[in-house]
Amino acid sequence: MKLSIKLITSILLGLLVLTNCNNNTKTTFKLKEGDLLFQNTGSDKIDNAIKDVTATAAAKNYSHVGIAMQKNNKWFVLEAIPKQGVCITPIAKFLERNKNKFNKSQTTVARLDNYYKPYLKKAINYGTARVNTPYDDIFLWDDTSYYCSELVYKMFSTQNLPKDSIPFLTHPMTFNDSSGQPLTSWVEYYNARNQPIPEGIKGTNPNLMASSNQITFVHDYENE
Repeated sequence: MKLSIKLITSILLGLLVLTNCNNNTKTTFKLKEGDLLFQNTGSDKIDNAIKDVTATAAAKNYSHVGIAMQKNNKWFVLEAIPKQGVCITPIAKFLERNKNKFNKSQTTVARLDNYYKPYLKKAINYGTARVNTPYDDIFLWDDTSYYCSELVYKMFSTQNLPKDSIPFLTHPMTFNDSSGQPLTSWVEYYNARNQPIPEGIKGTNPNLMASSNQITFVHDYENE
């Protein structure tokens, strides 16, 4: 009887040790330079308008994208945002945007394939060289300002990459609803800027980038 109790005690202690080991080996997600941070930002008219014309069948849809970079051992996001233009944002500030009802950041992280590792430093250098460049609120491709996904795309397209190796696609932009008519929100947006809607002009968007087969989603801050 004493032997059985000792045996049971040993088994229980062993299970306790294994449980503690498993808890201790749980790893915390770590960003890598060049990671793409996709966000479901804002709920105002323009954020919803972007998602209305770019949404896919994926579980999540996005209206913003930036790229992770490290400086002085601290993490930042290189991005192009309205009012500020191209800027470098501390990661904590970036993750504070548009949290869900559980106070979790609506940010998902994707990582480029290993093939692109040699190109990451030049990509980030391209972006940092354009800090303080104005935000492209007209969403044109061939000017001197940038919208978020345009900046990330050109970080790679301007390098010595074969055209079919650029990790993201472009396509003719549309600002129309399913009936082929311009969304009212976009009509108002461009009228306020005294600009024609650039229907059919070459461009990209966060959801198109998120569908790239050259990236893998590696973390979702909403699930932390």
